[in-house]
Order: sequence, then C-alpha cells, then structure tokens
Amino acid sequence: MGETMIPVVGFVAPSGMGKTTLVRRVVAVLGDRGLRVGYLKHAHHRFDLDVPGKDSYQVREAGAQQTLLTSKARWALQVQNPVQDEDPDLYRMLSRFELDRLDLVLVEGFKHADYPKIEVHRPATGEAPLYPGDPSIIAVATDVPLEIEPPLVVLPLNTPESVADFVVSRFDEVRLRIVT
Repeated sequence: MGETMIPVVGFVAPSGMGKTTLVRRVVAVLGDRGLRVGYLKHAHHRFDLDVPGKDSYQVREAGAQQTLLTSKARWALQVQNPVQDEDPDLYRMLSRFELDRLDLVLVEGFKHADYPKIEVHRPATGEAPLYPGDPSIIAVATDVPLEIEPPLVVLPLNTPESVADFVVSRFDEVRLRIVT
C-alpha cells in the first residue's frame, strides 16, 4: 500500500444545472493543455457498462462479483457493490484510479463528501444554492453575476477556460491524500 497526493476538484449541483456539460468542456481545455485528467462520476441510479445479451453481461448476471471488459482500445472493471443501500466512499473510489498516470481528477457529484468543490448554480432555475451550507465549496460557476457571502470565487459558467485556469491555479490547495 502507498499514498498519492493528487489534485481533486468536484463539480456539484442539483440535476439539470449543467455539471456534465461544464466538466466535459473543462476536460477538453485541460487536455488541450497537456494535462492527464481522470473523471469520477457519482450516479444516483443503477447503470451498466455492458450490453444485455453479451457474454460478459450474462456471466455477471449469473453471479460474477467482478467483470473485466478489455479490448485494444480500453478496459473497464465492473465490481458488484456488496452494500447496495450505501453511497460509495469518495476516497475509496479515487483509490481505484491509476493515479500515477494522471495529473488531476475531476469529480462530478459526491456533494456530501468533504473535498474541494465548485458549485454549478443557475439562479433562474429557482434551485437554492448549496454554497451557504457547504464550506467545502471553493467557487461558484454561474451564468449571472453574483455577490456571495462569505466571499467565494465566482466563475463564468460559459467560459470553461476560466474554470480550467481556476482549477490549475489551486492545484496545491486541492491535493488530496489517496491511499492506494
């Protein structure tokens, strides 16, 4: 077992605020800058990477606890979660990455975990912001000017370059210790 320090920044908001769109655009900007980005998404529903009817799907459905799908282009490990009524642990999931092959990890979700997060907030939706109740939120990406108490960094939601600049500028502050 070892430890790795790696920058980790999350993007949180209620569903439909544009988290995935922003993360996708920020990943493209960071990738163009030569950074190797990992992405961890917390899904609130069941999902499947495999296709019903395929061999690996049938074997997993028959009871395999872990299924490794592999090809020349990529591989994916699916592990059956033994405790399906609990949300996965952020740090345990981060430890699954090959962290030595990444420069940073962007996380979508895990809004209740204590780690550095950027909130995506669109006041026009009428949804209450998360930042007043979450001291882990270090910035708010929004589509309108905001004055926030306590003062937080406000980022332009539609300018992924600015969000990417902010993430990179905070590398030292957002490093998490991951036990691998």
